[in-house]
Amino acid sequence: MALFEKMDLGASDENKNTASEVEKTKVLIIGSGPAGYTAAIYAARANLSPVLYEGMQPGGQLTTTTEVENFPGYPEGITGPAMMEDLKNQASRFGTDIRFGYATATDLSQRPFKVTVDGNKVIETEALIIATGATAKYLGLEDEQKYAGGGVSACATCDGFFYRGKDVAVVGGGDTACEEAMYLAGLAKKVYLIVRRDVLRASKVMQDRLLATENIEVLWKHQTKGLTGDGVVEGAVLVKNKGEENEEEVKIAIDGFFLAIGHSPNSEIFKDYLDTDEVGYIKTINGTSKTNVPGVFACGDVMDNQYRQAVTAAGSGCKAAIDAERFLSEN
Repeated sequence: MALFEKMDLGASDENKNTASEVEKTKVLIIGSGPAGYTAAIYAARANLSPVLYEGMQPGGQLTTTTEVENFPGYPEGITGPAMMEDLKNQASRFGTDIRFGYATATDLSQRPFKVTVDGNKVIETEALIIATGATAKYLGLEDEQKYAGGGVSACATCDGFFYRGKDVAVVGGGDTACEEAMYLAGLAKKVYLIVRRDVLRASKVMQDRLLATENIEVLWKHQTKGLTGDGVVEGAVLVKNKGEENEEEVKIAIDGFFLAIGHSPNSEIFKDYLDTDEVGYIKTINGTSKTNVPGVFACGDVMDNQYRQAVTAAGSGCKAAIDAERFLSEN
């Protein structure tokens, strides 16, 4: 589910006309993952009195992660929810007004910018920091939810370390899937790449590298039917040649199941005003968090289609707050 959903045009117009409350603020932050909370910490310490709305999933994607071992400052590791609670408390300590709620519509045509929250409250802000993140695409299987945090992951870089010497599977056929599979191949004993078609969509160079990796086995024309295991993933049930005369069920023993079929940036409600790429990632001016609309800044996974790590999201949140502070001081 996207954290911030765009309403249809009629509903948006109705909300603008019937908003029961209007509030003014200097800096509004939408989103609450590492990017949003870090932006709040910096903005609050700059005496900007930021207001932050957490969205439908307070803490963002990391709240679905068990152990986080690659974020600086936690030598023993920390759970995703605990780390997000630490960041939230730190932002709150410096005076950030943290609220539960999600943005349903925006008007970025002029300052102050208008953001409708929960369909009935309008926040007018002089500077807007967008940290709405991205939502990993899943297959839609019930087992993906059942084994969330127990073997199902959408980030090999985040969770691959826990599968050293084990057997894992990656779903996908593009460059991202191949990259994830090769990354995991350096850690795991065996990597299955589950490909729905009989060809890969990845670049030729990427395909050559993948196919030359000894501990990667490509399962062509396979689709995932379900996962098995007692509390954690222990296997996957696949369908080979689905819909064909030679269709058959295939079972593989695995310890981890990785989704690599893409992400959807939560940018829909901003697209009428902000430049995005073909997927929907918000474009920023190189080296900054600045968008094409002065006073609107983007950070974290909503603008990052390359790294998507907690530490890079936090860094971009820092940049957004500094950019916002400088913008306000100049205007």
